[in-house]
Amino acid sequence: MSQTITPELRQWIVAQAQAGFSPEAVLEAMKAAGWAEAVAMEALENTLKQHLQSISAGQTLKPLPAGAVASAGSAPAQAGTPVPEIDLSAAPREIDLGDRTVRVLAALRTPRVVVIGGLLSEDECEGLIELARPHLARSLTVQATSGGEELNPARTSSGMFFNRGANPLVSTIEARIARLVNWPVTHGEGLQVLNYRQGAEYKPHYDYFDPAQPGTPTILQRGGQSVGTVVMYLNAPGQGGGTTFPDVGLEVAPQPGHAVFFSYARPHPDTRTLHGGAPVLAGEKWVATKWLREGEFR
Repeated sequence: MSQTITPELRQWIVAQAQAGFSPEAVLEAMKAAGWAEAVAMEALENTLKQHLQSISAGQTLKPLPAGAVASAGSAPAQAGTPVPEIDLSAAPREIDLGDRTVRVLAALRTPRVVVIGGLLSEDECEGLIELARPHLARSLTVQATSGGEELNPARTSSGMFFNRGANPLVSTIEARIARLVNWPVTHGEGLQVLNYRQGAEYKPHYDYFDPAQPGTPTILQRGGQSVGTVVMYLNAPGQGGGTTFPDVGLEVAPQPGHAVFFSYARPHPDTRTLHGGAPVLAGEKWVATKWLREGEFR
């Protein structure tokens, strides 16, 4: 089957170059997505040459999001994909979400981080814990080389996933998050509830899927790149357990019903979205996490 070098593919290649990935890494990602090596090489060489010439002329190709690799034989991702965002243009102290009014406690521009007070009620926090408790298992992480899942010593929590819309409580929370971050419910993964016992942690990591890893094209087929995260605190551990952002020296203390939201325009360390769950030093910590994708998650 012949493969056509489309404008979208060229835009994606430019995005990879701007994100700092080497030509070799971009070539491997294209091959993993199904592009023939000869076609990938031609596209890579011609696109980068054209891009350098356009820079000299003062014009550049408009880049696609860095992780939106165009798979061979399928429709490529669209340019200009937006990301989830809380509207803070009017510097609100409170945001009316229809069924609940939440408080804006803190915000950073870089990285895009917002701490929200009162996203969940006490009853909702307790309800999620009780619904999740019988189904907990050791938490897994994405296996970057294959797109599957694996046990990872960096993540020592237990957890479970609710399917999207699994019950009325989950549906209510998902709809509230969608209104808060201006992002469709369909573009979110299932709600995950996590339990960290004393000593448990999640070492600093990124939530996006590394475009240079061979398993990433497989992961992206289910809903595209990860573009944002909402972490909701269901209880307060006796000590420790904060959400850390090491690149900016920020730590968010877990408080029942509060949440921290962050999003990023491209999958690259310069977004400064490195984050982790600090070790629980006393008691236990319960959180609910919502990962947001650029497209409909299936």
